[in-house]
Amino acid sequence: MIAYIKGNITFKSPTYIVVETAGLGYHVNISLHTYAQVEKLESVKILTHLHIKEDSHTLYGFADAPERSLFVHLLSVSGIGPNTAQLMLSAMTPEEMRAAIVAEDVNALKRMKGVGPKTAKRIILDLKDKLMKDAGEDAPALIPQADNTIREEALSALVALQFNRIQAQKALNKVLKSQPHTTNVESLIKLALKELS
Repeated sequence: MIAYIKGNITFKSPTYIVVETAGLGYHVNISLHTYAQVEKLESVKILTHLHIKEDSHTLYGFADAPERSLFVHLLSVSGIGPNTAQLMLSAMTPEEMRAAIVAEDVNALKRMKGVGPKTAKRIILDLKDKLMKDAGEDAPALIPQADNTIREEALSALVALQFNRIQAQKALNKVLKSQPHTTNVESLIKLALKELS
């Protein structure tokens, strides 16, 4: 198993990067979450997961251990392959996905491409206890304080204002982390706009 690759990034796109090390160029599939973290880097130490099938050996890369851990957990769910898991990690940050699974938020999960209501329920059923166990003392932090509908409304509004979805999500996360008791959509949007400006 290849645990990580350290080298120069010779090509990057939102879906994969090429990392050159010891004269070899490794094609590493990545999520948008990881892309946002490596976008401005020239060289990288990228954590990897090698997925082996009869007809291919595919490398998936992650900027941090929590994302890789969540990816591996998702692969353990029946009906979820590496491509779906990668799409899911592009639609939500690892923190958001953990929070959605722990809070049993079926709606948040089924909005993602390739995930229907049955798969969303199966993800929650299979992974909720594992994620709570992994989090240990930090488990309460996985449970979102703000009402998810308020967060979703604020996100929709920011996207409608032409903000990048991932940057808007990050801004909302930052606001909700520092002010978890924000219950008003308008104040949440205003605070997120300050983060984005």
